Amino acid sequence: MQTYKIDNMTCGHCAGAVQKTILSVDPQATIKVDLGNREVSVDTAAGPDAIGDALKASGYESRAL
Repeated sequence: MQTYKIDNMTCGHCAGAVQKTILSVDPQATIKVDLGNREVSVDTAAGPDAIGDALKASGYESRAL
């Protein structure tokens, strides 16, 4: 399980966009969004760099926790 802090994920639309971005990297990923803490936990076969790069390309700066 990988967890990312995404400071500019501020609403439900952002959370949906983040989920869509992660699923574009790994369609089989299991994603849990904690909008209140601005965190996303991902169970995925993709590496953290692949997820981080995809999020950055979508406009969401993230850092692994």
